Amino acid sequence: MSDGLTEAAAVAAPALASDTAMVLAAGLGKRMRPLTATQPKPLVRVAGKSLVDHALDKLDAAGVAKAVVNVHYLADALEGHFKVRRQGPAVTISDERALLLETGGGMVAAQALLPDPFFCLNSDNIWLDGPRDVFAELSSAWDAERMDALLLMVPHPRAVSYRGKGDFHLDSLGRVRRRRSGRVAPFIFTGIQLVSHRLLRDAPEGPFSTNVLWDRAIDEGRLYGICHQGIWLEVGEPSAIAPAEAWLTGA
Repeated sequence: MSDGLTEAAAVAAPALASDTAMVLAAGLGKRMRPLTATQPKPLVRVAGKSLVDHALDKLDAAGVAKAVVNVHYLADALEGHFKVRRQGPAVTISDERALLLETGGGMVAAQALLPDPFFCLNSDNIWLDGPRDVFAELSSAWDAERMDALLLMVPHPRAVSYRGKGDFHLDSLGRVRRRRSGRVAPFIFTGIQLVSHRLLRDAPEGPFSTNVLWDRAIDEGRLYGICHQGIWLEVGEPSAIAPAEAWLTGA
């Protein structure tokens, strides 16, 4: 009986598409001021834990063994935090002290440290999983033949403290289309994605946004998305911390 249950569990939980994630932690955190005047945004605490530890703990629990973390603003504080407070996943630093490379440039600079494909997530992400963790969900939907990147989306009703108009539409096949100016889109990008090295090909030099690469992938029909089945917590400003803590603690 136990062997049968173990075998069934293995079938229900396919292998992850990657054992490595890039964690984007180099930003200036301007919207989180004054909390980021003396600390980088990833070290801002929510429910007794730093934002970056919320993300890294999720990676560890999902079985993602390695994390490549880029650093720029108050980089010494972040590096010191990883040395003292972290066990898993194993953290490797991608150093952007000399120049902040933005999201796309940061991935390109770290590419040699990243397998193909790799997970990528913002260091200020907090979410509650649905029936399966988000990395298993992305892995199950991944198709390297068709996709340059697979974005995790969340609908407005499951995006706590989000006040924007949304980011994307998804067609019946899961292909991504951008929100039109002045309109509302049903899905918000959570900051979590699964990325092929193909997305990074022929990338610009220096700092640039991932949007540059996404736009090309959209034109080629190779940017896809799936809908997150749990809750996503927007923690972009100090005022969003209390609502996020209420969700995390059940208060």
